[in-house]
Amino acid sequence: MLRSTRVVTPDGERPATVAIEGGTITAVLPHDAAVPAGTRLTDLGADVLLPGLVDTHVHINDPGRTAWEGFATATAAAVAGGITTVVDMPLNSIPPTTTAAHLEIKRDTARGRVHTDTGFWGGAVPGNTGDLRPLHDAGVFGFKCFLLPSGVDEFPPLGPAELEAHLAELARFDGLLIAHAEDPGTIGAAPQRSGPRYADFLASRPRAAEDRAVADLIALARRLGARVHILHLSSAGALPLIAAARREGVRITVETCPHFLTLTAEEVPDGATEFKCCPPIREAANQDALWQALADGLIDCVVSDHSPSTVDLKHKDTGDFAAAWGGISSLQLGLPAVWTEARRRGHTLSDVARWMSAGPARLAGLGATKGAVAEGYDADFAVLAPERTFTVDPARLQHRNPITAYAGRTLYGVVRSTWLGGRVVARDGSVGTEPAGRLIERPADGS
Repeated sequence: MLRSTRVVTPDGERPATVAIEGGTITAVLPHDAAVPAGTRLTDLGADVLLPGLVDTHVHINDPGRTAWEGFATATAAAVAGGITTVVDMPLNSIPPTTTAAHLEIKRDTARGRVHTDTGFWGGAVPGNTGDLRPLHDAGVFGFKCFLLPSGVDEFPPLGPAELEAHLAELARFDGLLIAHAEDPGTIGAAPQRSGPRYADFLASRPRAAEDRAVADLIALARRLGARVHILHLSSAGALPLIAAARREGVRITVETCPHFLTLTAEEVPDGATEFKCCPPIREAANQDALWQALADGLIDCVVSDHSPSTVDLKHKDTGDFAAAWGGISSLQLGLPAVWTEARRRGHTLSDVARWMSAGPARLAGLGATKGAVAEGYDADFAVLAPERTFTVDPARLQHRNPITAYAGRTLYGVVRSTWLGGRVVARDGSVGTEPAGRLIERPADGS
């Protein structure tokens, strides 16, 4: 049994005692519930018991680019930050997860090395339309595509005709397309300048590129009756398009990321390439609109888009945004980063759990077993001291490479412990030496 005066359940926060057996929650009881003989009770006091976070957007880069990250370090960082389930992106590893055979290579690499429950997205690239159904049958959670170059040659983008063919194939078995939504033509017409000025980089990836790509994906989803998920939305300009599409019955969902909710273009110093990501961190007014969309339920979930690299690829020596790798390392920091800004804006930990646990679980088809403190769910928890603060020291994180845009920031919310299947797998930033995670597949009855 786990007992706390603050347990975040689907019905809100309340004092409760949570009973666990065989890795599953068997009951959520009153706080003063009797403890049966032989039952071990852990009293968390006033620390908050949250459902373990589910992060459906993680670049682990293993095998092939393990100098960038890797299953052991990524999942250790995840559990240190209260995340108990991750879904790995299909690119930046070599080979990419674009065939069933490549998926087996990925699983063989991960087996026995993961601290979280870990699943996999498939990839949609030119020439692999025939691989989509076998990957789906093998248990991937959906299929990622790019509409413009991904940054790695082995994962090329889909052109308009290829995108339509892939989405039509996915519609035949109701597979999910998850899309990096930036329009290549709009970006091609934008000014492209190298150098250390963040304003120049921001101008090279305008909001219009996201808005146009989202509009095109909505039109295809509407015509083909397909399911589409918009990855890492940073442009608030696309929100009215998404709202209108949903009113028409188009099956479209959308995520955003901690860095878009907590960092602003106005505060990015010139040359600070640790802040580079694509799409980019935008202005404060745009951020306000993203928060409003979260509050309104228009944005479905908040996930990390943890996209690490080696320090040299960030080109800190020159500060050249055009040359630097685009990606924010944040896997261990997402919960405190979002909570710090959420509490400032008047949101609750129940809101955070909905955005970072229940929402991503639902996206991945795991909503019946993960993302909630409720009877029948996996006994996965994050225990948080919400009013304690800490200052981010990259050298103390579990990430393989000590570079992050959050360095030096003081954040609210210290993860005291993380529980996976009813067992403690991390405590006060330290992670157990024996990986306890499982490799998971899309549920047979999941979307």
